[in-house]
Amino acid sequence: MKAVLIPTDFSNSAMNAIDYALNLYKCERTNFYFLHAYADEVYGPFKTNGETSIEEQKETVKNNTDKYLKDLIQKLTAREHNPKHTYETLSAFDTLVDAVNDFANQINVDLVIMGTKGQTDDKKITFGSHTVQVFKYVQCPVLAVPLDYEYQQPKKILFPTDYMLPYKRRELKLLNTLASEFKSEIHCLYISDFEDLSNRQIDNQRFLRESLAEAFLFFEICPAKNKAEAIMDYIKKNNINLLVMVNSRHSFLEDMLYRSTVDEIGLRLKLPFLVMQNLPR
Repeated sequence: MKAVLIPTDFSNSAMNAIDYALNLYKCERTNFYFLHAYADEVYGPFKTNGETSIEEQKETVKNNTDKYLKDLIQKLTAREHNPKHTYETLSAFDTLVDAVNDFANQINVDLVIMGTKGQTDDKKITFGSHTVQVFKYVQCPVLAVPLDYEYQQPKKILFPTDYMLPYKRRELKLLNTLASEFKSEIHCLYISDFEDLSNRQIDNQRFLRESLAEAFLFFEICPAKNKAEAIMDYIKKNNINLLVMVNSRHSFLEDMLYRSTVDEIGLRLKLPFLVMQNLPR
């Protein structure tokens, strides 16, 4: 069975990500784990509330968390019963990144799916701070779903790549399985002014071709103008349903994530964004 971890802060954004996840794995046997990490909620009020001890505050927040998670499961079960799906709840007195990493290791998670923004829902930014932290530091693939995105099957997938990375087999297997399920096209976009590939790039491109055997693969090249603009133009012109990028040292994605917000370089995504990890932590 697939194991999918869904962090939730019970916001509309998180609920939309849950709906996307249930649709994405509609036909597959899947365990869904709904996680709420609440350390920030304990320490936040505790700083300004001198009447309550930290243990009392922790107990109150934990009880509320368990209730919200129980209500979430009841809501999902009442709304639609899928015999292929099972639901479990997880709560943790921890930061979101640490909780996701811990549970990802414990239950051997295939994919983390979450909303792009939390309860603050700042209209001016694409990704909230929690989403960016998960992209940067969680050690398994992460799929972020925008609040206003209505589910579409990922029939057309854009994968910008410079073919310089020795990709991880497990993460490419995840992408290949998705492509197989939905008979998807995967557009590998090489953004460069030079069409010729080095031997290393040719080897990695061949590995991609072998690992994504179930997909309809397209190898494209476009000039090395602003990379964010090139990606957004390609998405618009080709009706892309899912963007996939790899987070690695000195990659375009790492450069994006280590700025104050992704939006500084103009990547204003309105479609799901899958980040595959290639960083030693």
